[in-house]
Order: sequence, then C-alpha cells, then structure tokens
Amino acid sequence: MLNQATAQIVLEAALSTGGDFAEIFMEDRRNNSLVLQDNRLESVNSGRIHGAGIRVYHKLTAYYAYTNDTSREGLVRCALEAASAVKAGDERTQCAQLVKQDVRNAHYIAMAPSQTDTKLKADILRAANNSARAVSDEISQVICSYRDSEQDVVIANSEGLFVTDTRVYSRMACQAIAASGSENQSGFEGPGACKGFEHFLNTVNPEVTGRQAAGTAVKMLHAPVCPAGTMPVVIGDGFGGVIFHEACGHSLEATSVALGMSEFCGKLGQQVAAPCVTAIDDGTIPNEWGSENVDDEGTPTTRLVLIENGILKNYMVDRLNGRRMGMAPTGSARRESYQYAPTSRMRNTFIAGGSDDPAEMISTMGDGLYAAKMGGGSVNPATGEFNFAVNEGYLVKDGKITTPVRGASLIGKGNEILMQIDRVGRTMSMAQGMCGSMSGSVPTNVGQPFIRVKSIIVGGRA
Repeated sequence: MLNQATAQIVLEAALSTGGDFAEIFMEDRRNNSLVLQDNRLESVNSGRIHGAGIRVYHKLTAYYAYTNDTSREGLVRCALEAASAVKAGDERTQCAQLVKQDVRNAHYIAMAPSQTDTKLKADILRAANNSARAVSDEISQVICSYRDSEQDVVIANSEGLFVTDTRVYSRMACQAIAASGSENQSGFEGPGACKGFEHFLNTVNPEVTGRQAAGTAVKMLHAPVCPAGTMPVVIGDGFGGVIFHEACGHSLEATSVALGMSEFCGKLGQQVAAPCVTAIDDGTIPNEWGSENVDDEGTPTTRLVLIENGILKNYMVDRLNGRRMGMAPTGSARRESYQYAPTSRMRNTFIAGGSDDPAEMISTMGDGLYAAKMGGGSVNPATGEFNFAVNEGYLVKDGKITTPVRGASLIGKGNEILMQIDRVGRTMSMAQGMCGSMSGSVPTNVGQPFIRVKSIIVGGRA
C-alpha cells in the first residue's frame, strides 16, 4: 500500500497552492458475494476496489479528488488536481513529519473470508432457504444472499498522522415471500457483523434466520389491514431502533447540524427527550457491524452519549464540520469508499436499556399497536418528520395482544416522539443495516430495548 515517504510527498503537493490541511485515504478491498434464488445458486462474484482519495481544506471549504492510480506519480497528479481548486495567494502551510500511529485492534477475526471455502458460504444459504420453505406451502419465493469484505486502509494527513487499519465484514440475508392468490407479503432477516465466517458458525443460525423471515411473511399474508388512528404503540427491540436512527440520528450528525439544517441545532444541554431516554452512538463495541478501530479520517473511534436522561449531550462530528462548529471530531467520519469524501455518520446507534418490563408496557397500554418488527421509511432531517412501515404488527386490546395486522405505518416528528416515550425495557439488542448519505452507503447497527410511545399517529385503513 502507501509508505510514509510517498505520503509525505503527496501531502506536500496537496498543500502547494495554499491549502491549510490535506489528507490521503487509500483502500484496498476484496469483496465476495453469493445469491441463492429458486433453490439454486444464481451468482458467485468476487471483486476488488483499490484507490485513493485526496482532500484539501482551505478554511471552511474542502476540495476532493480520487484516483485508482496509486503509483507515486498518480497520487501526486491527484493531489495537484485537488490543490488546483485552492486560490490562497501566497499562503503556505507546511506538512508535518508523518509518524506512524499504532492502532489497537478490537475486532478479532477467526476465519478470514478470503481463506474460507466458497462451499461453506453456499451451505449456509441452502440451510436458510430450506428452513424458510419448510415453514409453509404458501412461501412462493426465497432469496438468500451472502456478502463479505476485507478492507485495508491507510490514512495520512498534513498534521503528521499516518495510520493503517483492516476492516472485515460478513453478512447474510434472507427474504421470503408468501403468496395467496393476488396477495403477497414478505419477511426479511439480515444478520451481519464485523467478523469473519465464524459469525455463521457460533453466533448466527442460518436455519433460524430463514424460519423467522418466512414466519413474518406468512403471518402478514393472513392479517387484516391495520386501522388508522392516534394510539399508544409498543415498538419491539433490535430493528425497532431504525426510528431513532432515521428520525433523530441523522439530525444529530454534524453533516446537518453544521449547516443549520437540523431540528437539534443549538440545543446542547437542553431536554430533547423524555427523562427515561438515553441514546448512544458507539463505534468501539468489539465485532459489531457498525464498529471500526479508527474512522475514515484516522480518528480513534469513540463511545458517544448523544442523549442522557433526555438531555442532549453531543453531536456526531467529523473534521470539516467540526471546524465549522468549533468542535473536536468524535471519530464519526465515514465513507463508502475512496470515491467519497467522508462526513459525520452513525456507527452502532441505539437507545440504551432502561428499567421497564415489556409485558407490563403492553398490559398497561389499553388499546394500541405492538410493532414487533419495523421496516424502512423516510425522514426529513431538517424537520424530523418521518414515516416508517411496520413489517409485523399486532393490535392490542385492553392490554392484550390480539390480531396480527398488516399495512401499518408510524408517522410523526423525531423530537416529538422522543418526548412521548414513557417506557424503556431492560434489555437492548441491535440489528444490522446499510445507511445511505452524502458519503455513500456504510454498515450501521440500529438498536433499542422494547419502548412504548404514549401517543403516535398510526397509518392504516380509516
């Protein structure tokens, strides 16, 4: 990859027109993927991503260029291209002498994907597929996929940083579709981790993954449409945390806050949620899907308390937006690949465990909805307005779970919903997803215990 002597030359070229900070991000990534559909292996692919991105700051503006020519000459050309956008007159910033920094690896890998037989990867897809199809004759289609990546990165900057890191990710997914006449319903499970193939031998059971996906599809196939209205809602653990991620998490990223495009601008130290709510973004958890040793600017990753007992404590801050806000980076800068400049992003973001019992939440809620599994949705970070699908829901009557219902959605504003939470369960769990933003798509965990929202608009059939 990149050595310190070459990095020094490239950074000096990047500063040659008056920039006051320069950075190199180089990666070499090996990807593998398999897809099983209609009971047969449809595709087996592998690929490699190799290249470097060079960023130059001048005050509060950044310029970015990238290349897959990582020779010394190619990197210098790329650096000069980024530098050419800077018009700073005779200003000059010297590049500090690069010093290699040691990185503590928190993520032990037992079975590197590149050293694991493809047959083993195919076998877990067959196990999930067979398990899903065995749930019911109404399962009409099952699509199972497996993906892994091994990414080596080098990050260097003009303040003297030179750091290397390796990230390994593995994930499988199962989508099951149940059909009856003209009606189709689907279920999805997608467990992954910052681990090697051992994740599917000692943590994830592919047969359970397939069975859960199919179970959701069949239940929803026969469920009536959810009635619409404003009501209390208990949201299940794990992927239920997608609501906080989307409706509140993005609004706490400096990407939005620094530009004044967040509902949480200027609210540090203020109450923004009910006192029972503590929310955390933690990139340090060993082997979790959203974890890293260092972020994509080379800053050590952190455990960041965003909201503590309802009080807003921190934003997620990258280097550039930190300049704009007068705040230090929090190890939150992330990017999909060298083709993207980094910005502040979530990692493992969750509502922390509280003190309440999930059964009590439901037994004391009267009439409402139990949202067992959440799906995707949309949100406006500036206003916090959101709309999320409920993939698996149940009506609650007089504190008892009764009928499964389909077609439900949760509608509201992030800051208002945070204040409406009145119960938080004891045990938090997380689920995996891919989060898209201006720096591309990155692996992120969402999570929460069971929570209860006193009142929220439920979309359905009036």
